[in-house]
Amino acid sequence: MSRSTFVYVTYIRTTPDKLWSALTDAEFMKQYWFGVRCESKWTAGSPWKMVRPDGRLTDSGEIVESDPPRRLVIRWQHQDRPELKAEGPSRCTMELEPIGTAVKLSITHTIDRDPSKFIEAVSGGWPKILSNLKSLLETGQTILS
Repeated sequence: MSRSTFVYVTYIRTTPDKLWSALTDAEFMKQYWFGVRCESKWTAGSPWKMVRPDGRLTDSGEIVESDPPRRLVIRWQHQDRPELKAEGPSRCTMELEPIGTAVKLSITHTIDRDPSKFIEAVSGGWPKILSNLKSLLETGQTILS
């Protein structure tokens, strides 16, 4: 089966625990994810959803794997745009690796289809979100609004 994949790697001057918290705290997330929050218990098998500031559900799924503060895997199904929802579920893997005074954050987002409009969409969003996250953790401010 064909697969589409988006990979993004960044290094953030923080600790694995602080980065894990930033990735899983719905209120903190709103600061760097343009008002969007993700809600979950962040344990394997728990439901996961992404909610816009106006309360609309954009994505949902479940936590496949949770190994704080090292690895998080989410089964991710888009809900908002019919053409993206029709592509089915994707898989987002977040890996955190301490490197000196920084943490290497690797995001791998895949879907079992090629080409994928969904992967094309997230490939435009992840760099903005993660740039905001990096800036917020290192300076206390986001760079994009």
